[in-house]
Amino acid sequence: MNRKYALSVAALVAVGAVVLSACGEKAAPVSTEVTATDEYSVDKERSDVSFFAGTAKANNAAEGTGDWAKGDDGTVNSARAESSRKWVQLKAGKAGALDPVVVNGSGLTLYRFDKDSAAPSKSVCAGDCAKTWPPVTVAKGSKVFVAGVPKSAVGFVTRDDGSTQVTIGGWPVYRFAKDTKAGDTKGQGVGGTWFGVTPTGAKAGTPTTTAPPTTAPSGQKATSVVLFDEPRFSEDGAAEGTAGSGCKNLARPGNASSLSALGSLKLWSEKDCKGKSLVVTGDVPDLAALGFDNLATSVFFG
Repeated sequence: MNRKYALSVAALVAVGAVVLSACGEKAAPVSTEVTATDEYSVDKERSDVSFFAGTAKANNAAEGTGDWAKGDDGTVNSARAESSRKWVQLKAGKAGALDPVVVNGSGLTLYRFDKDSAAPSKSVCAGDCAKTWPPVTVAKGSKVFVAGVPKSAVGFVTRDDGSTQVTIGGWPVYRFAKDTKAGDTKGQGVGGTWFGVTPTGAKAGTPTTTAPPTTAPSGQKATSVVLFDEPRFSEDGAAEGTAGSGCKNLARPGNASSLSALGSLKLWSEKDCKGKSLVVTGDVPDLAALGFDNLATSVFFG
């Protein structure tokens, strides 16, 4: 397959698949969503937050909102809350020497603070601290896009100012104001208390760091999937999404190298769910490791 194309935005639809070409073709907003429940350790106060498999680009998030929002000075640090809190992306990625580490929709590294607590979740970074380490926050009706980060690891905690902060593995998560571009890790190790956060909430870059989880809660069936041309949900290639029930033929067969789903599904190497098959549960950062790289031609939900 040709891996030279830039990632185009792909959106899920209720029936069939929508694929965007590198030309920047527009697609309808995602319509297949999963509402957060207590099953995933989400606070009852945030039961209105919706989770989506894949990245913000793959889900056709609106430009200038969420992790892409910027303020009058052109930086994310001055973005208005009404725009920046519409959605957040949590993706298992690589930044500098940190691998894996969670990054947001702009590729900025996300961090945890040792002086906070995870059980129960509690943030003690406020005032000037929160200016240097902006907390990752959401609002009513927000969307959370997850790729390589298990939905079960994501939660929320109410801050002292009343805002709602995202947690991973119980740990409140933050950006670092001095990180200005994707791949920056200037906050790693600051004060011996700030560290990049892994998909399970552990400290990135430490001996306890593990590979991104690829599983979802037992018994959960996926109703949608986003398939990426490149491994590790990379946005350097194209992507497509499909959703619904039963067997779905892919619009671009034989291109997938990774996938993001909120549950289990079955991949097939031929149309109409025939040929070689593979059952997967949750996100798969590298289909080559499972012997199914560039083979997916149809998908079975149910």
